[in-house]
Order: sequence, then structure tokens, then C-alpha cells
Amino acid sequence: MLFDEPRILNHVTVFTGSALGSTAVYSLAAQSLATAAVAQDIGLVYGGGKVGLMGVVADAFLAEGGEVLGVIPESLMEKELGHSGLTRLEVVPDMHSRKARMSELGDGFIAMPGGAGTLEELFEIWTWQQLGFHQKPVALYDVDGFWQPLLEMLEQMTQRGFIKRDFFESLIVESDPHDLLNAMRAWNPPAPKWN
Repeated sequence: MLFDEPRILNHVTVFTGSALGSTAVYSLAAQSLATAAVAQDIGLVYGGGKVGLMGVVADAFLAEGGEVLGVIPESLMEKELGHSGLTRLEVVPDMHSRKARMSELGDGFIAMPGGAGTLEELFEIWTWQQLGFHQKPVALYDVDGFWQPLLEMLEQMTQRGFIKRDFFESLIVESDPHDLLNAMRAWNPPAPKWN
């Protein structure tokens, strides 16, 4: 499928950590992403938390005047981890509902630095793309080379026949937020695995 017009990005779903990471470069990158996105009238969809980089990216979008939609499971809301200052916060029954709702609300997906949860969200949404469950771009915001070791592993998996080259190359990888968003707008989906 080819698109003559740039892809519409009303909201990007961002996956990132509930920790801040070991250096301020990650928080600064979250702020840069917010500035770039809001300047293009792009809102944020994220996991609804107020802690770690999740909280930083939400606060940065809000500070820029952007719309922020959070989705959080009841169990985490009960632990008072929910962000109370969002444009809208949806409380859902569980983590599965959270991920499904975040995928519905976003027009594309960005994985920022994070931990196991970020990896889990990234791989699920990328797998859904490969299976043809959605035709939305999946991007890695490669802050300070964070994603390079993972990309080396994915290249090895591709070379060894476990990932189709088209799928590997469909991943957007950019270290500059403007380039990242522009690449997402220009992205075309690969053919689904079982086409």
C-alpha cells in the first residue's frame, strides 16, 4: 500500500520507563520530543503514570500546551501512580486492556528508553504490525544510542531467518525527534506476514 499524502499523526503512543534512567539525557530527550510533537499539533497517548520518564514526557507535552491521553490499569491507579493533571485519564481493568486501548488511540508508536515493560509493549505492537492487525508506524527514539544493542540482535535474527528483512527495515530508528516524526508521517507498511 502506498500513500500519496503524508500519514496523519493526531496522537503518538509513547512507550517508556517508569524509571528516569541513569542520566538526564533521557529526560531532556523526552522534552525535545514533546516540543517537536506539539509544534506539529500531535498529542500524546501513554500509560497514564506520573513516575519516571512516563511522567516526564506527559509533563513536557502538557507544558507545551499539548493534549495528553493516559491509560492506566486499576491496580496501578490504586497505588496512586496515576497522573492527575492530564487532558484525559482512562482507568481500565488490566494491562491487556491498557495496551489495546493505547493501540486504538495512537496513530503511530514510539519506544523511548525504558525497561522490560517498554520492550514488552514495543515487541507486541511491532508483532501486531507484522501480522497485519494494524498499519501504523513503529519507531525507536534512539536517545544516546540506547537502541543500538537491540538493533544488532534484531539484525542477527533477520540474518538467521527469524525476521523478514521487510519487517526489520519497517522499524523507524531516529535520534532526532523532528526526523522521527517526519519518518513516521512518510512511512508505508510492509505486507503482512501471512498475506
